[in-house]
Amino acid sequence: MFTGIIEAFGEVIRLEKDQTNLHISLKSSLAKELQIDQSLAHNGVCLTVVAQDDQSYTVTAIQETLEKTNVGDWQLGDLINLERAMMLNARLDGHLVQGHVDQIAHCTRIENEEGSWRFRFEYEPRPNNVTIEKGSITVNGVSLTVVDSEPYAFSVAIIPYTYEHTNFHRFKKGTPVNLEFDLIGKYIKRLMVP
Repeated sequence: MFTGIIEAFGEVIRLEKDQTNLHISLKSSLAKELQIDQSLAHNGVCLTVVAQDDQSYTVTAIQETLEKTNVGDWQLGDLINLERAMMLNARLDGHLVQGHVDQIAHCTRIENEEGSWRFRFEYEPRPNNVTIEKGSITVNGVSLTVVDSEPYAFSVAIIPYTYEHTNFHRFKKGTPVNLEFDLIGKYIKRLMVP
């Protein structure tokens, strides 16, 4: 379980294809604190540390992950949002995030609002994946509040701190992002479908 509060960046330094798997090595200030077998959210995707040293670590994405997320699009030098799993005795500053990406969306608009930014995203229709205004959404692992909600589209407002300390500052029109919809909302929506 995660909170959607990003701790650090990881820079992709190696990509190695191994049959249907992809081994990804990242350089990060968190590397020396990680352990083999530890779960870590990467742009909202929960991946397990399989190798580690003081400067970098490696995770493996299986075919299922590559099909349902934007992990397969990562390139050398990309900055990835990182969050370690939450501790049960700590504050929950974001919202409950599983690290299980529901689908990919694309950035369709970025508006500079003189002190903040508004990002709009569109996604393909899928059962149970809905947003509501003032509800929670996770974009590339970042816990956010939905500002505007439409069928299969939504926008979020980004403050300067979030803009600089997540990979939002690298988004352009067309950038693919990982979405995890609100956990409680998904279950309520599922219960309402006959």
